[in-house]
Amino acid sequence: MENRQFGRSGLHVPVLSFGTGTFGGSNAFFKRWGETDAAQATRLVDICLESGVNFFDTADIYSEGAAETILGQALAGRRDKALVATKATFPMGEGPNDRGSSRHHLLRACEDSLRRLGTDYIDVYFMHGFDGRTPVEETLRTLDDLIRAGKIRYIGCSNFSGWQVMKSLAVSEKYGLGRYVAYQGNYSLLGRDYEWELMPLGLDQGVGLMVWSPLGWGRLTGKIRRGQPMGEGRIKAGGAEKGPPVDDAFLYDVVDVLDVVAGETGGTVAQVALAWLLTRPTVCNLVVGARNEEQLRQNLGAVELRLSPEQIGRLDAVSRRTPAYPYWHQMGSDDINPKPVAW
Repeated sequence: MENRQFGRSGLHVPVLSFGTGTFGGSNAFFKRWGETDAAQATRLVDICLESGVNFFDTADIYSEGAAETILGQALAGRRDKALVATKATFPMGEGPNDRGSSRHHLLRACEDSLRRLGTDYIDVYFMHGFDGRTPVEETLRTLDDLIRAGKIRYIGCSNFSGWQVMKSLAVSEKYGLGRYVAYQGNYSLLGRDYEWELMPLGLDQGVGLMVWSPLGWGRLTGKIRRGQPMGEGRIKAGGAEKGPPVDDAFLYDVVDVLDVVAGETGGTVAQVALAWLLTRPTVCNLVVGARNEEQLRQNLGAVELRLSPEQIGRLDAVSRRTPAYPYWHQMGSDDINPKPVAW
């Protein structure tokens, strides 16, 4: 299993991590993702560790804490062999202080995550979204205190706008606080918005990308093909709820090319989609999920796939969209405003 540096930090992580969104299924939304229990989760964790995937991603809101609890049970007795990332910010109760990135909420959220995970430290603690009500200084000072207390080791952010990441990095530098070393964001052949603002920022500031939903919210698993009925799975069960809308014609065009490249490489549609992401600038890790062993082993097989420059070019071309302003305007000034190779 290939390992990459985790942003501008000394930590190295495998290029794949295992996401626990399928653990628990304690409410209607997450039940569409999966209902993996502790025994099933332990088997999936076994396979990951055997394959060199020792990085596990979760969040407090996944099944209202159940995903963290199940992951903790699956890692019992071997926590030292794993890297664990979890997240806070989104609501965990009905009260006004049960959400956000305030000192009040983060201190309690961290303690609750530690308890559910059955551990005394979290390797990577992500702010799951930006809290515009709380001063950035308050959030980062609280995270720095948790780092100094040994309760968390690295920090990251997820779903922030570019200016929100940059403001946070500036505050960390100004006050000598822990800085975000990684960004966890949505990126796939069906959604390349990350490339326009956040990728250049990541390259400039040394912020690595940990990709969530690398298979386009489940649309690039190979179960959706032009002219064929949709296969059983998360999308058919309504699991694309709250996901980004995707035009059918665009989706089928991308899947058509994935299908051809899969035939050329001997891989699957999903493996090719994951392998393409591993060629992109700033990407250091892909969060892959699975309901069962078959899905997990297929996703793990993506690291064995090697795409040729010509195959990458075809995938780039079919998935390229005209960016929003000012990015389309900047495309004509590469001499003074160089772009990442992904552009």
